[in-house]
Amino acid sequence: MRRARYRLGQFLSHLWPRPLAPAERAEIETTLGAGLAQLFRRQTAGEQAHGLRVMRTVAAGGGPYGARPELLQAALLHDVGKSLAPLSLPDRALVVLVRRFVPGAARRWGSGPATGGFATGLRRPFVTAQQHADWGADLCARAGAPPLTVGLIRRHQTPVATPVTPEDEMLALLQAADDDN
Repeated sequence: MRRARYRLGQFLSHLWPRPLAPAERAEIETTLGAGLAQLFRRQTAGEQAHGLRVMRTVAAGGGPYGARPELLQAALLHDVGKSLAPLSLPDRALVVLVRRFVPGAARRWGSGPATGGFATGLRRPFVTAQQHADWGADLCARAGAPPLTVGLIRRHQTPVATPVTPEDEMLALLQAADDDN
């Protein structure tokens, strides 16, 4: 039931995203700097609001890591790769349902090249959903993001069984905040 409420909230926040207030935009600019803030602005309004919620959750509950600029940047930009092949609301719903009921098909459809053939049709939302972490990490690296920020974005969809390194611990915080928002 908790997961269904979460997905409904996600759907509604993407359907009717609240515009960011000027103070929120200033906070984001301060956290990211000019180059990374440009990437942030490429995201949809719903993804921007989601990123801000994830950042605030990490900052509030991240303990000693909650103030790390690299973790806060990763929270804001973890979905920026989706800006390369945006997902519509029906796309998002399709991906969620197929991942839930036919996970093997979702993984198969999400692998392989992102362009050409089937990737422009039914496969495209699965490719975006599965590969956006790598795309976003590459965008952030080219924009001058710190290596830790890039690494956290690249790995944000890779489950961490037992955090071993500080980066693993920050990744677990990012993933938990992403799941909660």
